[in-house]
Amino acid sequence: MLTLIIFIIFAALVFDFLNGFHDAANSIATVVSTRVLSPGQAVVWAAFFNFMAAFVFGTGVAKTIGTGLVDTRVIDVYVVLGGLCGAIVWNIITWLLALPTSSSHALFGAIGGAAIAKGGVGVVLWAGWVPIVLFIFLSPLIGFILGAINMIAVAWIFRSSTPQRVDLLFRRLQLLSAGVYSLGHGGNDAQKTMGIIVMLLTAAGYEQWAYWGRVHLPWQHHEYGMPIILACNGAIAMGTLFGGWRIVKTMGSGITRLQPVGGFCAELSAATTIIGATLGHIPISTTHAITGAILGVGTTKGVRSVRWIWGQRIVTAWILTLPCSAFIAAITYFIVHLTIEPMMR
Repeated sequence: MLTLIIFIIFAALVFDFLNGFHDAANSIATVVSTRVLSPGQAVVWAAFFNFMAAFVFGTGVAKTIGTGLVDTRVIDVYVVLGGLCGAIVWNIITWLLALPTSSSHALFGAIGGAAIAKGGVGVVLWAGWVPIVLFIFLSPLIGFILGAINMIAVAWIFRSSTPQRVDLLFRRLQLLSAGVYSLGHGGNDAQKTMGIIVMLLTAAGYEQWAYWGRVHLPWQHHEYGMPIILACNGAIAMGTLFGGWRIVKTMGSGITRLQPVGGFCAELSAATTIIGATLGHIPISTTHAITGAILGVGTTKGVRSVRWIWGQRIVTAWILTLPCSAFIAAITYFIVHLTIEPMMR
């Protein structure tokens, strides 16, 4: 059994890696498309801040994931394995299709699907899903509104400046906004994998491992042990470092053409949305936030400046993510239940 648990923890970190790999486009697309940084420089910059988020944010989002979505009394190691497999498969499918879907919602749907496959719909803690479902709509909307407001405000503030001066200033400021966005991305998304690992350890009777090496930093309280926190933030940073290049073009120029000032406004707006949700212990999709912010920035230049067909494709993928990942995870759970589980008895 211990070998299986170690394998599932490895699978969780693989998902975390793929999360960073899949979402690297969100972190670097604007700063690359505006040519502020080269692709190589951008992924190093984003990965650094993904990892540093381990020392900035607590683990409130991880606790929401680990205990607030499904009845933990029904969860066993096979449910967790099925859920992770469902999320990983959906991430790979959408990466091949170059769609910036939510790795977070793939994970939520997959864990829910695997749990339902074992215990029925009654295992779902519906109250815990309310903020997640609500922020499917709110995170892109908030990002859109903030993106538009920030772009209009910047245009008004710098209305007397020359385009060259504005471009030079925001090329520098975009380094800051990209870093803050990546910090928020690492802070929210890495915690989701922490929650899954804690869920696994609790189900297997090794809950004490979740608290091993716990450190109380002077500026932040961490619910779980630093080895789990560092492993999860390290995995997502490594995924970002390798970069999901297929999605960069979609996010950086497929939706709308961005200048440095637009990239700054989009990243700042998305970062504000993500960090606010993280501080509120709400797991949201960083993909939804940055996509909404880019759309908001693009709309200020006119409705025709946005390629709405990409918005339609992305929204379609968002709608499909929860049910498709849940279905894949349910099938995976049944396979695991019929093959691996009997061998572990």
